[in-house]
Amino acid sequence: MLHTMIRVRDLEKSLDFYTNYLEMKLLRRKDYPSGKFTLAFVGYGDEEHNTVIELTHNWEQAEDYDLGNGFGHIALGVPDIYKTCKDLEKAGIDIPRPPGPMKHGSTNIAFIRDPDGYMIELIEKN
Repeated sequence: MLHTMIRVRDLEKSLDFYTNYLEMKLLRRKDYPSGKFTLAFVGYGDEEHNTVIELTHNWEQAEDYDLGNGFGHIALGVPDIYKTCKDLEKAGIDIPRPPGPMKHGSTNIAFIRDPDGYMIELIEKN
């Protein structure tokens, strides 16, 4: 997989969330004035060897996007889910499913929401 694309209403707020709170790097960003949109790619490593997230910002989008019922979530691995969620909670990040063992297993998971409401599953990876 190369990337997952999501549309974001406030690019700067989304970049802050993904780079500062989830510690991804901004890999590239390009404005397309004739199309009135910007593409920003974020991830934990270069695009050649890692799957990344493409944040698409349509400049004239005034309303929140309808996330629909087909999209599930993005999943990210974290080394210490309890510490990660504690830090995110202190920063005011919405955590609709606090960290703990998954219902039918022993893996520790949590769900957080990004600024546009997209769900992100955190999975503890030791």
